[in-house]
Amino acid sequence: MQSKIKVLMLCTGNSCRSQMAEGWARKLKGDQIEVWSAGIETHGMNPNAIQVMAEAGVDISAHTSKNVKTLLNVGFDYVVTVCGNADETCPSFPGNTRKIHVGFDDPPKLAKEIAARGGSAQEQLDAYRKVRDEIRKWVETLPNSLFMS
Repeated sequence: MQSKIKVLMLCTGNSCRSQMAEGWARKLKGDQIEVWSAGIETHGMNPNAIQVMAEAGVDISAHTSKNVKTLLNVGFDYVVTVCGNADETCPSFPGNTRKIHVGFDDPPKLAKEIAARGGSAQEQLDAYRKVRDEIRKWVETLPNSLFMS
């Protein structure tokens, strides 16, 4: 039996994008990938991320925001940074861990921009849905896309 690939999804605050990526990877690729998520910092879980993932049938409500420093010795095969800040500030990992960057828009930032121009709460949630769906499409390419990076 082949062992699962160990993958860390890393973003700035481990509140939204990395949590969505972890949720999708567990649901869609759990037979091939052992997945964690963490942040350079911990910002707590984003309730809008929890809501839009639940709409898609993925429950991340029990997830917690974790700091990457608590996972440095896991022995990841891949660390996937899902935002620019995490890509720029990603710590070093022991062993042969490969770092890959796959950036996604920041849903809270998009929602704030929508709100600033008078957009409704529904339009703001649509920003989360858009990023959720983009992350799902990328997760569907795993693990093959990791090998090609």
